[in-house]
Amino acid sequence: MVENFNEKADFIWSIADLLRGDYKQSEYQKVILPLTVLRRLDCVTQRNKEDVLERYEQLEKQGIQNVAPALKKAAGEKVYNTSEYTFKSLCDDPDQIASNLQYYINAYDEETKEVFDKFDFGHQIQRLDEADLLYQVMEEFKEIDLHPDEVPNEEMGYIYEELIRKFNELSNETAGEHFTPREVIELMVNLIFDEDDEVLTEEGAVRTVYDPACGTGGMLSVAEDHVRKFNEESNLKVFGQELNPESYAVCNSDMLIKGQEPGNIAYGNSFTNDGFSHRRFDYMLSNPPFGVSWKKVKDQIEKEHEEQGFGGRFGAGTPRVNDGAFLFLQHMISKMKPPEEGGSRIAIVFNGSPLFNGGPNSGESAIRRWIIENDWLEGIVGLPENLFYNTGIRTYIWVLSNNKPERRKGKVQLIDARDLYEEMDESLGDKRHRLAEGHIKEITRIFGDLEANGRSKVVDGKEFGYRRIVIDQPLRLRFQVSEERIAALDDERAFTNRDEDLQKRIKEALSEMEKEKIWMDRESFLNDVKTQFENVGLDVRNSVYNAIERVMGERDSDAEICRDSSGDPEYDSDLRERERVPLGVDPNAYFENEVEPYLENAWINDSSKYHDDQDGELGVVGYEINFDRYFYKYEPPRPLEEIDADIRELEDEVVELLSEVTE
Repeated sequence: MVENFNEKADFIWSIADLLRGDYKQSEYQKVILPLTVLRRLDCVTQRNKEDVLERYEQLEKQGIQNVAPALKKAAGEKVYNTSEYTFKSLCDDPDQIASNLQYYINAYDEETKEVFDKFDFGHQIQRLDEADLLYQVMEEFKEIDLHPDEVPNEEMGYIYEELIRKFNELSNETAGEHFTPREVIELMVNLIFDEDDEVLTEEGAVRTVYDPACGTGGMLSVAEDHVRKFNEESNLKVFGQELNPESYAVCNSDMLIKGQEPGNIAYGNSFTNDGFSHRRFDYMLSNPPFGVSWKKVKDQIEKEHEEQGFGGRFGAGTPRVNDGAFLFLQHMISKMKPPEEGGSRIAIVFNGSPLFNGGPNSGESAIRRWIIENDWLEGIVGLPENLFYNTGIRTYIWVLSNNKPERRKGKVQLIDARDLYEEMDESLGDKRHRLAEGHIKEITRIFGDLEANGRSKVVDGKEFGYRRIVIDQPLRLRFQVSEERIAALDDERAFTNRDEDLQKRIKEALSEMEKEKIWMDRESFLNDVKTQFENVGLDVRNSVYNAIERVMGERDSDAEICRDSSGDPEYDSDLRERERVPLGVDPNAYFENEVEPYLENAWINDSSKYHDDQDGELGVVGYEINFDRYFYKYEPPRPLEEIDADIRELEDEVVELLSEVTE
């Protein structure tokens, strides 16, 4: 671990003071981060600059278009620059520094130029020049030596990460969009590496880690640090994709600064433009945005779901359009290595919605079912509230693996860490709590032990599943003819569709029926209506009888059961209930024991639409993870004597206040 990087990070941080007044604090990073990258690259390319310029001149004379391979070889680096400028020579010509700097940046290789394009640094050059700040800032950066001989890649990585962290914390309003608290990432990394002793101990172990919403690359950096801390000889290759151009530029430049492959960071939407469509990874980490709509890409995602099924990424289902969290998880699962190749492990941060949103017929439930029935879910850790920068809600880390160790097979571990935190001296946005090192170690230990205790519950995955059955009760109606109810026929389309003369005759016939009489049996009522119509020579359709039934009838539990033409009872839609039957319990036995004794004449609706699509059994299967239920602690109410005493004390206070007012 590098210990002496803070001095250089503090020096670069101090340069931001020059921007005060012309830039908002939240904008400082738009200048400081790209210039830090540029100064580092200036130092990196300095060593073989003459060789690169000479080789470039040769290639131009030969008319060779693809110069990149030869120039990278001449530079001895993944980065090269074909300009004669350096930071020093740029500062030697203050009057032309803006145009020369832009020329200098355009002389880098295409991959490096893309980074500065995504930073939109050309705009900052113009803005700094107009404020007479560009030369001053460049002069300051010229003073710090970031040559690899002076600042090795590892130390440079720490310097850059420290700057990113400071700027993100400074920009409270947007920090949460692209920045996950470091202690949360450390916990996630601990959890996914928990079962991999080899990468932490063996020389030359190679692993890959991927984040489909990598932001500024914080998760990837912490994963690297974690592995390096335990095993300097391990090789962790990082990959990521990011949609926000500035965040992408920061992450990509982080790769450049560390001497890694910047091509391992893809730009664009992971759902519609997968930058690693044919890659599989050993580890995956992500903190996708909470509750963000995926409406813009709805057509493409639903097309993949419908046309490719499980051959694509979203075969299990699609969540509601206002929250794409489960899309990220499915995308990551699609990138798991097969178990025979060692499998993969995933840690992802969610809010509470993916635990329980959606009934048995929903996309969310189908996705939970797919994950749990495939036995991929290892555990869920409930985190404290106010842990993130842009939200105070509680969050949860889901840990998944498609190659579970034997002791975890068929089980899901729930860990309640919601009260493990310390208060911060000063809030950062919504972040008022943090996980201390001891909390991270404690949660990691509990996860590794896989033992049930007050904080940990080890649950059979099937416990989260249930069958939803539909319980119907008979329809019971009483009938009475009144002028108000006859008038209500005017709101029935089946009645008003008849010609006006027929409508009038029907109303007159109904008006002649006994107004005080109450029918407790539908069949008797309709027979009497039919007789009345026959007496006056009316022949009406069944739809009219149905309209009359609707306006003249009202529910009455003492009335006779309404039956269909086969003599079977009709159900009352207002009394329909849905019961959850635990998986493994026969729905009919459950009904006999838990429902029938309490609901006379009720029955299970065994229509085909209430059978499960996958197994064909009665009851549609759903999955829900009721996290709170497993950690609920009953607290008995206070004794009545205490409550009475509090009430009397309040009464005395009110009397005292009133007496003061009257005085």
